[in-house]
Amino acid sequence: MRFGQWIGIFVLVTSVYILWQIRQIVLVVFAAVVLATVLNQLVQFLQRYRIKRGTAVAISVVLLLTIVVGFFALIVPQVVDQLQQFSDFAPRTLERMRLWNNWLQNAIPDQLLENIRGLRTLTQGLQTWLTQLVNNFFSIISRSLNIVLTFLLFLVLTIMLLVDPSPYRRGFILLFPAFYRRRVDEILCECETSLVGWIKGTLLTMFLIGCLSYIGLLTLRVRLPLVNAVLAGLLEFIPNVGPTLSLIPPLLLALVDAPWKAAAVVALYFGIQQVESLIVVPLVMKSQVSLLPAVTLLAVVVFASFFGFLGLFLAIPLVIVFQIWIKEALVKDVLNNWWGDKKDNHKQDAKIVDDGMPSPAVEDSEAEA
Repeated sequence: MRFGQWIGIFVLVTSVYILWQIRQIVLVVFAAVVLATVLNQLVQFLQRYRIKRGTAVAISVVLLLTIVVGFFALIVPQVVDQLQQFSDFAPRTLERMRLWNNWLQNAIPDQLLENIRGLRTLTQGLQTWLTQLVNNFFSIISRSLNIVLTFLLFLVLTIMLLVDPSPYRRGFILLFPAFYRRRVDEILCECETSLVGWIKGTLLTMFLIGCLSYIGLLTLRVRLPLVNAVLAGLLEFIPNVGPTLSLIPPLLLALVDAPWKAAAVVALYFGIQQVESLIVVPLVMKSQVSLLPAVTLLAVVVFASFFGFLGLFLAIPLVIVFQIWIKEALVKDVLNNWWGDKKDNHKQDAKIVDDGMPSPAVEDSEAEA
């Protein structure tokens, strides 16, 4: 290879290495882009009523801050109070779980217990996890300072992108060859439409799931209903994994009171998920990009493994963007136009492009034959 090619490879490898080292910042920037994209819809809506963009941006940011501050002012004090209650009866919860563990070991025959050794490991590991959670409670609070600083960075970046997004968009488009820039702009518009539709539907779904969980847990008289409802709503942002994780805390709290209550909590959450799948999602997710369940699950696991909590939280919007770019740039612009030399292969391959519809060029060639 030429010297210039070696320089290009070196620059590419160096860029990838730098991006990997600052991957958390990159994810924060991506989250700011997503939020700025959503808020930009509100800004454009206000501009239709002849409100200047600066004023519209200020109204949108104030509205967002009002919602955030209102949430913390109304919900957080109650959550902190209920968490204090949890710290008070957590030792009793651990003791009750230890008694249940002993009862299970005595009730199950030794031979069967040997065949399911994972049960003993699971119960012991669960007790250890709860003990560490209680002991490290203050450590978790101290680490939350880093989360607050990251949130402030995220908020500032969002405002900066929202004030004047055009230069940033043009700068990104200029990274591509001149002949492909118009196509990149079209892909970015499709990404914007899909992300806005997804975030609107997700927020509405989170609110509905939180309300249904609070009503159900309050009816069953499960302890800490508000904390568990808020947790269920927030974890709804993470598909597949989130709803399962949100079941664990109320299930453990219900198990302290009575086994039947634990079974009722499982039935409640199962019913809520059915309502979500059959009613809520079809109604509010019409503009969301269709994602295969296996793809979403793998995306959550992979991004969480590589990028931690931010990767877990942003897995789905990242997959939406990647899917659109793969579909538009790779499949439509490259693979669908990558014909072989043989005419037979050309005809056969053309029959499966564009969702199974033959291309006009193939129809014309077949008609001439």
